[in-house]
Amino acid sequence: MPEKFRRSVAGAIAIGASLLLASLIVQHAVAGPAAEAPPKSSAPSAPINSEMDAPLFYQLLVGELELHTGQPGVAYQVLLDAARRTADEELFQRVINIALQARAGDQALIAAKAWRESQPKSAAAHQMMIQLLALLNRPADATEPLRSLLAISPEAQRSAVLLTLPRLFQRAAEPKRVLAALEPVLQAAAQQSETKLAAKSVLAKLALAAGDSKRAMTLTEEVAAFAADSDEAIQLALELLPQEPRAELLITQRLQAKPDNLALQLAYGRALARAQRPAEAAREFRAITLASPGTSSAWFALGTLELDLRHADAADAALREYLKLLDGPVTANAAADGEVDPQASAEARQQTWLLLAQAAELRGDFKAAENWLLKVDSPQRQLEAQFRRASLLARQGKLNDARKLLQSLPEGSPEELRSKLLAESQLLRDAQDWQAAHDVLAQANARLPKDPDLKYEQAMMAEKLGRLEDMESLLKSVIAIKPDHHHAYNALGYSLAERNLRLEEAKALIAKALSFVPSEPFILDSMGWVEFRLGNKVEALRLLRQSYAARPDAEIAAHLGEVLWVSGQRNEAQLIWNEGLARDPKNEALREAIKRLKAQQ
Repeated sequence: MPEKFRRSVAGAIAIGASLLLASLIVQHAVAGPAAEAPPKSSAPSAPINSEMDAPLFYQLLVGELELHTGQPGVAYQVLLDAARRTADEELFQRVINIALQARAGDQALIAAKAWRESQPKSAAAHQMMIQLLALLNRPADATEPLRSLLAISPEAQRSAVLLTLPRLFQRAAEPKRVLAALEPVLQAAAQQSETKLAAKSVLAKLALAAGDSKRAMTLTEEVAAFAADSDEAIQLALELLPQEPRAELLITQRLQAKPDNLALQLAYGRALARAQRPAEAAREFRAITLASPGTSSAWFALGTLELDLRHADAADAALREYLKLLDGPVTANAAADGEVDPQASAEARQQTWLLLAQAAELRGDFKAAENWLLKVDSPQRQLEAQFRRASLLARQGKLNDARKLLQSLPEGSPEELRSKLLAESQLLRDAQDWQAAHDVLAQANARLPKDPDLKYEQAMMAEKLGRLEDMESLLKSVIAIKPDHHHAYNALGYSLAERNLRLEEAKALIAKALSFVPSEPFILDSMGWVEFRLGNKVEALRLLRQSYAARPDAEIAAHLGEVLWVSGQRNEAQLIWNEGLARDPKNEALREAIKRLKAQQ
């Protein structure tokens, strides 16, 4: 016996290895009848012997003791040898778990390969191997065990095997590699009637993860055509909605066919909100609250959307209704929607009180806002409550006090520092103190130099100060840090369009932003504006109408109204401007456009 084994055994026995021995014997012995008093019999019962021989018993004991005494590498080797000798699936699983707990992914994979070799018909061995290859970011190596798993699986289970793949590879560093590696297997499965639906659905999900939304949309339409009632197609359409307008048709067609599908109505509203279409999302949630007033999540979503749209009274009413439902009995709709979570109700109240304070502030009722804030006592929400208090002070002309309040807040983490500096810069921005806001953001960027959002905000303040070269430089650095920062592309393109400079470059930058978020209203507004600058009034009007319908913002109203005005549609222009002024009477862009065009009524 190696000396280290002697020491391990002796030490383990000294600390009570008898318990471990008993456990191992029970795990590996041949099981007898349920534990109860055996019936009395004159004939002696035959002894039940364990299938475990002495060497195997010793090997298992040594492996477990090595693990117990902090030697996972030795335990892995000893137990893997035992697993190979016995072809025991539970023992292979035990070895893999030891390797994973030691963060030894390659060793776990070696054990999984040995398991599969010893049990070539074991679905569990194949599944484990595929899971480990996904974990190790080796999708190309997963294709062979995947084909083998499909071959040994019963026909009725093959679709389920395929549908697990997107979840397994959801954290892959290079989704395009995953799609390229798995596509041949999935294309072959798509030729079989029993796996066609699952294979195309998985291909669509992998294409979406790889950034190919157009292909994902085409595959989703194929799924819908193959199985008209497929929930997979609708789920894919909901995920695709922000990128692909065609996805909406599949959703609305399903809702027309099943207008009482509450879960789909809620999901559609949330998808519209994610697509930055708050006006349309609010419309959906209003309809849900009318048809199903006991659905609390619909009231909460409606309240937040109305607040985003600056409809203070409507937001207040919806959020109060939500609070009533939190305090009332659970409704059938709420239970069906999965909203019943008693542990979350206290946190939900805290969040709702903060939103109600914001709605009260928006309508100028500062006393009511402070009363709501006084209710907030969660330590996790105190930072937000202080931000709101600072905003209240600033709106009452106490900007210095507001800044001091924010500056006194803790900055124990980079996120806390970032939040307080962004909040202070926003106060100064609202007060139109561009220089002070720029200085705060410059300080923030000096302390957090790799934060793209802080650089973006500083670029916006540089633009307000007329430092256009600084703005361009900052925005380009944002893109260098975060190449998919669509706001940076949009801001750079819009600033050029606004100054009537380098319009083709501006259009290309805005098109790049739209490639990330095709239906984002503010970016559609930018594209409409650059089309107007290029002289394409018809296209400009189309884009600006689409943007304004999704988000009736005052600045979008300024642009749409101007294009309508110069196109001779002056009554409609006045109507749009009046709507914008009703929402935001102090909007600088809107008031400037009306003044410049001499369009005052």
